[in-house]
Amino acid sequence: MGSRKPSANAKRVQQFKSQLGGLDDLFASEHRREERLSADKEAAFRRKSCESKNRYDTKGEAQLAIVSCAEHGTTGLKAYRCEYCGGWHLTSHPWD
Repeated sequence: MGSRKPSANAKRVQQFKSQLGGLDDLFASEHRREERLSADKEAAFRRKSCESKNRYDTKGEAQLAIVSCAEHGTTGLKAYRCEYCGGWHLTSHPWD
């Protein structure tokens, strides 16, 4: 058994940590990876729900587009206010 002195214990702890190979870097790297994935997911959601769609300035314009689409055979569309751009977009997904 080793020494009970605090300095000897600190030395053993330091030696143990050095053998781990820098887990602090591993945790920091994982945190950066999670942040990057979160940002990528948010960007993809923004592209899908806003940037790839036609934007209408008012709900009335969106409703007119729905009527026009229905005349050409596309039914079941609904208008929704976009949380990103503040405009109106169309969706075929039901909002319950």
